[in-house]
Amino acid sequence: MDATLQAVRRETNGKNEAVRLRQSGKIPAVLYGGSSKIGESLSVDPKELSRILHSKTGVNSIVSLVIDGMPDTQVLVRHYQIDPVTHRLLHADFFRLAMDKALRLTVPVHLTGESKGVKTLGGTLDFVHREVVVECLPTNIPQHIEVDVTELLIGQGVRVRDLTTDGTWTAVSEPDMLIVHVVAPRAEVVETPEVAAPVVAAEPEVAKKGKTDKEEKEK
Repeated sequence: MDATLQAVRRETNGKNEAVRLRQSGKIPAVLYGGSSKIGESLSVDPKELSRILHSKTGVNSIVSLVIDGMPDTQVLVRHYQIDPVTHRLLHADFFRLAMDKALRLTVPVHLTGESKGVKTLGGTLDFVHREVVVECLPTNIPQHIEVDVTELLIGQGVRVRDLTTDGTWTAVSEPDMLIVHVVAPRAEVVETPEVAAPVVAAEPEVAKKGKTDKEEKEK
């Protein structure tokens, strides 16, 4: 998704300025990349940014940043901060793109099909890694990478090296990294109730009394 986001340059920084911005319905942001070695302070509308982040391409959306009403550059969202309680956006960082240079970014993996190992053999599909790092030009960023699990049987899986690419991107995650596999069903352990050992009554002790000295003398 290509999107447009309005931004305004900020002359002041600091915690108080961030609070003031949020109270006015904006959030602080920083633009990195390009000729400047330090970030450029901006403010953006959190609702507009949230709409972009919740689109199909999410954080991998190429955003046309319009600063102070003037089209400026195309960026990716590099990082964003959310309030853990209200889930509102608090801050965002953008990275300026060079459209002719490849970049590395994380792309989600989507599974398709129903595994034969699950459907007919009772196995369980274990989705180990849901994202893969790829390298591509900004114009070739895939929305997601599809992995068809239909033919997977128990003990079989898909690793990064097995991914099919259309040539516009290259997977750079560890080739042996396991993405998904089918594991065998756990054997059911039937617990048998413990049978208490029969209680054997102890035989009563018969006290054997020896003869007293008096009885010996009476004989």
